[in-house]
Amino acid sequence: MTNRIRSLLVPFPSAREANIALQSLLPDREPRKGGISKELSVSDNAMSVKWTADEARILRVSVGSFLDHLALVLETMEEFGPPVTL
Repeated sequence: MTNRIRSLLVPFPSAREANIALQSLLPDREPRKGGISKELSVSDNAMSVKWTADEARILRVSVGSFLDHLALVLETMEEFGPPVTL
């Protein structure tokens, strides 16, 4: 069986916003115990996501779920505006 690997790079206006998004999305673990893994990281103002899955179907569901969560995080960040330095 061949592992399927997909990656996504999401740019943000600033490194701080990329880190806020990362911290918001990290708690969302994969519901399946096996067959898929997801790695999130931030470099400068970009968040990187990498999936490795045993089956295309599992990969599709995981990517779709992540994109739904990402859209919600982006909408929330847009509503609140850029982060304020304290």
